[in-house]
Amino acid sequence: MKISSFLATAVAAFAVTLCPAQTPASDKGYVIVTDYLTADGLTDVSAIIQRIIDDNPNRTIYFPDGVYLIAEPILTPADPTKSVALELSNYAVIKAAPEWSHDEAMIRLGGKDAANDITTPGSNYYLAGGVIDGNGTAVGISIDSGRETVIRDTSIKNVSLGIHVKRGVNSGSSDCDIHDVNITGNNLPESVGVLVEGFDNTFSNMRIGGVYTGFHIRSEANSLRNIHPLYYGASDDSYAASCGFMDEHGNNWYDFCYSDEFATGFICGGRSIYDKCYAYWYSKRGTKHTAFKSTGRFLSLVLNPHVGFGTNNATENNCILEVGESGGSGHIENLFVLDPNVVTGEAHIPYIKE
Repeated sequence: MKISSFLATAVAAFAVTLCPAQTPASDKGYVIVTDYLTADGLTDVSAIIQRIIDDNPNRTIYFPDGVYLIAEPILTPADPTKSVALELSNYAVIKAAPEWSHDEAMIRLGGKDAANDITTPGSNYYLAGGVIDGNGTAVGISIDSGRETVIRDTSIKNVSLGIHVKRGVNSGSSDCDIHDVNITGNNLPESVGVLVEGFDNTFSNMRIGGVYTGFHIRSEANSLRNIHPLYYGASDDSYAASCGFMDEHGNNWYDFCYSDEFATGFICGGRSIYDKCYAYWYSKRGTKHTAFKSTGRFLSLVLNPHVGFGTNNATENNCILEVGESGGSGHIENLFVLDPNVVTGEAHIPYIKE
């Protein structure tokens, strides 16, 4: 064999190894929605999608690239014998119709046939991939019922609320897992990235922008890791109420969470743990920037926090900690402040532990 022929064969074999042929969705046994509808972004396909879900229990419903316009919420069953998985191709977009008028989310996972069952196969349903576009108005995705629910590798755009985890069926626990999700809100003062009312959930690797509240938690036993909400609101009149993380309940764990540009980085409503968390500002908005705020007595454990107020853009008041009432067993360890000379508040000093 000539050297040139040998090299050509080797290169071809190497290319096959690096770029294996993709298995078509039909060969995976998926139900392909474009076999039943046209994803042209012009026709309301919500009724057809709902019928596909209802007629195909325990199947993966696949959405190829295209725009799927919906005027009604899509509901998946939580009952493991009826559940489905929704898998979107990377450029598949489920978009709320311009006339959207519902308070409920566009996609309601576990929105029908509620169940509290992790023993029957089918309880591990999910939504993965693609884009959920709220068209500036709608709520993106909610988890209404079930357990072991997963949202992953998804981009949620132009929404009033990105993800709503409702109170779960397992004595309040929703037990869901949400990761590798990007959320962009509608940039209005009421906009929220994630609202959590159920207990015992994990959130990781998320970026959130265009909202006035990044994460709003009303429950406990939640784990948040590598969550990064960024404020770039258009209305500075409402800036003072903006917050990266609002924890009303306490007993939650924050690991490497980063509040970027919000008036208040972290609101601590109870006893939670914040480890390696950041609160940073780069522009001079409003008159006050606060890294941590306790609505009552300060009870949380804050470990290795990093705070930067922006030496050249510092506001009139730059507080490490603000407390609603004195006392409390919380403390702050290994505090790093990028620009300590601009710090104006002293409420944090009694809680510093070397």
